[in-house]
Amino acid sequence: MWSTVFPYLLSGISVGGQYALIAIGYTMVYGILRLINFAHGDVFMVAGILMVYMAASGVPLWLCLPLVLVLTAVIGFVIERVAYKPLRAAPRMSVMISAIGVSYTLQNLVLYITGGLNQIYPTIPWISDNVTILGASTKMVTIITPILTLVLVVALVWLINHTKIGMAMRAVSRDFETSQLMGIKINRVISTTFVIGTFLAGVASVLYFTNYTTVIQTSGAMPGLKAFVAAVFGGIGSIPGAVVGAFIIGIAENLIKGLDIILFKAGLIPGPMGLATFSDAFTFALLIIILAVKPTGLFGEKITDKV
Repeated sequence: MWSTVFPYLLSGISVGGQYALIAIGYTMVYGILRLINFAHGDVFMVAGILMVYMAASGVPLWLCLPLVLVLTAVIGFVIERVAYKPLRAAPRMSVMISAIGVSYTLQNLVLYITGGLNQIYPTIPWISDNVTILGASTKMVTIITPILTLVLVVALVWLINHTKIGMAMRAVSRDFETSQLMGIKINRVISTTFVIGTFLAGVASVLYFTNYTTVIQTSGAMPGLKAFVAAVFGGIGSIPGAVVGAFIIGIAENLIKGLDIILFKAGLIPGPMGLATFSDAFTFALLIIILAVKPTGLFGEKITDKV
């Protein structure tokens, strides 16, 4: 039984780590701006396209990786300055519509560049190698992902708790107007938040597309949505919550994909029943349940309005 479940568990932990890196971007931006950045999943996809075209143009892979991460962070900075900064005083709905506009702009730009054709992600040495763990065959990236995710999360938490810019982020997330009156450079804090979030999305794209090697203009839609659900599930605005939520969703999703085989080998069903079809539905059903039972998520704080 364990030999059947373990490969799916391993894959779920890996995918959960990738969702976590994307979810952190959602939760950081929401924590400061109270904005759901709907373009975040598409930035993740653009990072994948950048890697494809850089590698195809002959840039060495050892140089492609840092360049893609830097360019992805720059894209996040530009998006914030062009699409969100001018709307700082606008109603929240206007900013949300702008985010949706950025999302479709990125998708259509990639569609124009690629012609809608599938792009194959380059094979990255070492992390694309196959390894065997406790009898389960998988890629090295599956092992690296949760470790790298936890290292990056610890580094991010340290930055937020022990640096000047981190202190400013915490102040802005608590009280935007008061922070501005106290002399905190709001625009700098917001831009830094977007840069960090999109940088982590770039890291997630390298890990994700090493496993799922086809990149198209809609490749960021489903991972982005699932990462958003993870952020809500954990308590949007909470980085530990986003990480825990992402790992839970990643593991549950992959166990459901293997549910037919697991139940069949356990003798509980006579044959395949197509239960893997519900792996995506589970994620969104979970979102509905969480919003109905605990709207603030697992680690979210209940906000009370002062009169």
